[in-house]
Amino acid sequence: MRTVLKRVTLVLAAVAAVLVVPAVGATVSALAAFDALYAPGPSRPVPAAAPIPHDPAKPTAVVVVGDHGAVVSDALAPYEILAATGRFNVYTVAPHREPKPLTGGLDLVPDLSFDDLAAKLGQAAPDLVVVPALPDLGEPSTDVVTAWLRTQAAHGAKLLSVCNGGAVLASAGLLDGRPATAHWLKVEDWATAYPAVHWVRGQRFVDDGNVVTTAGILSGIDGTLHWVERLAGPAVAADTAAAIGWRHYGTAVPVTPPASMPDAAAIVNAGFRWNPDEIGVLLANGVGELELASVFDTQGQSLSSRTVAVSTDGGPIRSRHGLTFLPRASVTAPGLDRLLVPGATRGVTPPPGLTPEYVHDRPGFAYDTAVSGLSRRTDVATARWTAKVLELPTDGVVFEGRAWPWLPTALPVALILLGVAAVVVAGRIRRRRRG
Repeated sequence: MRTVLKRVTLVLAAVAAVLVVPAVGATVSALAAFDALYAPGPSRPVPAAAPIPHDPAKPTAVVVVGDHGAVVSDALAPYEILAATGRFNVYTVAPHREPKPLTGGLDLVPDLSFDDLAAKLGQAAPDLVVVPALPDLGEPSTDVVTAWLRTQAAHGAKLLSVCNGGAVLASAGLLDGRPATAHWLKVEDWATAYPAVHWVRGQRFVDDGNVVTTAGILSGIDGTLHWVERLAGPAVAADTAAAIGWRHYGTAVPVTPPASMPDAAAIVNAGFRWNPDEIGVLLANGVGELELASVFDTQGQSLSSRTVAVSTDGGPIRSRHGLTFLPRASVTAPGLDRLLVPGATRGVTPPPGLTPEYVHDRPGFAYDTAVSGLSRRTDVATARWTAKVLELPTDGVVFEGRAWPWLPTALPVALILLGVAAVVVAGRIRRRRRG
């Protein structure tokens, strides 16, 4: 019996020895990949607030961003849609007017602080508040946001949550007893964390009167257009959908079923792509908010690369509808492996050895072309995962390129084989010494 137990112990020890290196490496890599999504930028002077016209005859819509940032598409997609209608005063707001990291290394300078907004509206609540997913959900740092949301709701503000912004509203107690939805990857977690909410699966958005909640990231487009329809009319919503290239307005788009685990391609990229490309994303005046978000979120959600916002001179830029963004480096920063150029900007002079990649070099919805480019430059499995996590309908996406992330997949296989070889050699040495 002792001999059997000893052999079992040795086998288990050998298995642990074989798996420990890839397991530790994968854990460290995955944590680094997720931490990088919201890593704050360097300290820089905050540009003076640009004059923002305010028409008291128009309803006011605001996109709120926490002190630790927000998911880039959750914030920028609704902002561009609302601004493109021409029917709203639209602002980004935060507890303080200082740079906030959006996913992937894009730093937004909010238009207004909470106090600035109160002064502009004469203490009245905005008509519509858009709530994106926040990275510090449940932490004390979100208390100022949830308290502010409760105050706005009490004063009559309508609410739109995007993706896991639904959990932000739930944490504020604003969804108790109400139907709501959130991202398919997290909705079961929220059902456990916030059982007083009636969580809905299988819908891109849930309308419960003065609160509309949406599912995965780009479901926020449907939810925003729904509010535009309610507040400005179906014709305005249809025209705005056409202007941004969203072909799915008014159609039934399938929703990804809830899941507890990412796809295999995501696990491989997060755990074993130990030397991801460092990608510069060029910021230029006039770039569309959806164009920016499509690049940062596509690359970030793929877990296959790291992005950093750059500009030609390292200075701030203003987007198509007036948002202020701060780059983290100039386009000549050392260490960049690739340079992506969103939007219509052309003629960029890159550092030696880099060729600009113009992401939106063909007509269509910004995310369709961004995910198609990811497929060509990375692989089809990674691009399909990215479309899935973005909740992007794929009828407009061209998937072409390598089928699978073979190189990061080969890494754990090689480490396991090396571990097996090491165990075998160690066993032979041990037996020789005994003999």
